[in-house]
Amino acid sequence: MFIGSHLIKHQSGATVRPSSSFPMHRSYLFLLLSAVLLLSAPSGDGSAVDPTRVVQLSWRPRAFSYKGFLSDEECDHLIDLARDKLQKSMVVRDDETGRSVMSKERTSSGMFLDWRRPDDVVAQIEERIAAWTFLPEENGEPIQVLHYGHGEKYVTHCDFFFDEPNQRIGGQRLATVLMYLSDVEMGGETVFPYSDDGDINSWANCEGAGFAVKPRKGDAFLFFSLHVNGTADVKSFHGSCPVIEGEKWVATKWIRVRAFEFPKVDSEA
Repeated sequence: MFIGSHLIKHQSGATVRPSSSFPMHRSYLFLLLSAVLLLSAPSGDGSAVDPTRVVQLSWRPRAFSYKGFLSDEECDHLIDLARDKLQKSMVVRDDETGRSVMSKERTSSGMFLDWRRPDDVVAQIEERIAAWTFLPEENGEPIQVLHYGHGEKYVTHCDFFFDEPNQRIGGQRLATVLMYLSDVEMGGETVFPYSDDGDINSWANCEGAGFAVKPRKGDAFLFFSLHVNGTADVKSFHGSCPVIEGEKWVATKWIRVRAFEFPKVDSEA
């Protein structure tokens, strides 16, 4: 597998190397984060988060789920924005130029929401993501809405970059938030085959060991691609299992280590 060999190629290099594990004081950390969220969240604000809905799934990689992150109406709204604008998904193939190409390893369709003119619903979701992750809103790339039809998948891959050009517009990708916009009758799980916490869930095993997250409408999933010291976490390699029955809609939010520099459009050049 191309991506698997990519992991082996870079695992011993200076750019991608494992580091020490995340601190083990989990219960104290959770209580601290819960207290901060509860005290800082504005009352009645649609961007507020509820820490009681958050569950830690793994520490290698650091991964958390959030039940009911989006309302049904918000999920349907994102799908409506994307449905008529979908194009075949691409992957970053060239480590020197950062060029993206179509590939049989990623067979979904997707589109990026217009970051220049976000509507009120999208703006509120963006604020909620920043509140949950404790990462500045300006560090985020535009939300990408993806559709997976029958048999469509994304093989094991990483979200952090190996190329330099993609890191010039905001640095490395630090974290990813996946927001599931639909239920999937069968298949479509997000899998982490290299995770150390393979016994957490018992869903699909389409890419070997590790753990899997089943898509449920409204739920969100956060994982970190970098260790706390800024080095790449090879345990964060993940994939999307083929959809066996039904269809899968998901919105992806990639978050950089610093403010994301949006590319100029023709009218701004």
